[in-house]
Amino acid sequence: MRQPGSILLISCYELGHQPHGIASPLGFLQRAGFAPDALDVARGPLLPSRILRARLIGISVPMHTALRLGMRVAERIRRLNPACHVCFYGLYAHLNAACLLGTLADSVIGGEYEEALVALAEALERGADPRSVPGLGVPGRPEPPILARLRFAPPERRLLAPLASYASLVTGEETRLAGYTEASRGCLHRCRHCPIPPVYDGRFFVVPRDVVLADVRSQVEAGARHVTFGDPDFLNGPAHSLAILREMRREFPFVSYDFTAKIEHLLKHRGLLPEMASLGCSFIVSAVESLSDRVLGILDKGHSRADALEAFRIVRDAGITLRPSLLPFTPWSTLEEYGELVDFIEEEDLIEAVDPVQLAVRLLIPAGSLLLSHPAMLPYLKESGESASISHAWSHPDPRMDALHRRITALIERAAHDQEDPRLTFRRIGRCIRAAAGAPSAEDSVGLLPSDSFPRRHLPRLTESWFC
Repeated sequence: MRQPGSILLISCYELGHQPHGIASPLGFLQRAGFAPDALDVARGPLLPSRILRARLIGISVPMHTALRLGMRVAERIRRLNPACHVCFYGLYAHLNAACLLGTLADSVIGGEYEEALVALAEALERGADPRSVPGLGVPGRPEPPILARLRFAPPERRLLAPLASYASLVTGEETRLAGYTEASRGCLHRCRHCPIPPVYDGRFFVVPRDVVLADVRSQVEAGARHVTFGDPDFLNGPAHSLAILREMRREFPFVSYDFTAKIEHLLKHRGLLPEMASLGCSFIVSAVESLSDRVLGILDKGHSRADALEAFRIVRDAGITLRPSLLPFTPWSTLEEYGELVDFIEEEDLIEAVDPVQLAVRLLIPAGSLLLSHPAMLPYLKESGESASISHAWSHPDPRMDALHRRITALIERAAHDQEDPRLTFRRIGRCIRAAAGAPSAEDSVGLLPSDSFPRRHLPRLTESWFC
């Protein structure tokens, strides 16, 4: 097991950034004396030679898209190297244990997985039964997620593709290589549509400051001039986060950053925002999701429409861009509300702050979702989805909304392929809304205005539109 390549970690997709989901366990495994290999199939081929020499393959599945791709990867591994132990680890490994175990996976690990992955490698090395590894889910014995504090090792990134292969920050005419790290994992909150609460159940764990800064340092040395903090909510531990930002600014005054935080935290900690701007914050991502108080209540988001509008104001006043993530297609969202959301984005001059793909996001209900038992969800669930364990299908009570979702999705895919100006894409979306409502449009007969006729700003953004 200690020969180079006997352990292979595979990432399938991590929102366009260099995969932390293999960099972190690589650090743990190397500290334990192993010589693991790594592959990111989002940036290169799945090489048979690397699969054939592996005795343990870990597949990182931190999100739904990674899981779907990881399942295809596992099928190929089974054909090429059936004797290899395949372990799925990460958020969606635990959620989908019933689907994975005994077919594609020999084991799964959820929650704080790194030390259990090392323990699995050590068990296989000495020929022990993997069932002896605490926290390891195996066929016939799915285990609860591991919610114990780890003795963290700095992530190891030297085996990964260079940062230039991943998303960069674009601000005005400048492009900067972007790194990625995490200062905490899990979340204090229980938003019903989020995959984190079924695993972490309202808990979160901070990553030691020296580990986070060591990870930032290694990426700056590799050329990063911007860092994304990928915590589910960077303001779950504001004192911890602020201490990291201050030290990062002292050591690297030329490095900017972005982070994700809940609307309620932006309101609660509004006094921190001016300092965060002075420390180099380029933008903040926040899960606004909807401007409908009814939808927000069902999702248990912890904020209202008025709160979201206030957050836009205070973040803007601090000199930071707020980039909202949206969930416009749910069983409770109406066509009128969708139109109001698009109008709001245009009226508030937010077009360049919203990736067009956000207007095509449809509610995903993974296994274990807190929505599955909610009375508002039950009337719209179908018998089976893409896979009963991967996601649960639902239909909208207004057929126009499902048809609009299909049309908007196709429109945005074409626009992304053609690298269309997002302002023009928004105009096309407006036409789709009017067509769905059966309303005539002057633009339908005269065509769309050229993109250079719209006022334009150059708000900071990453070069890859992200989604789960």
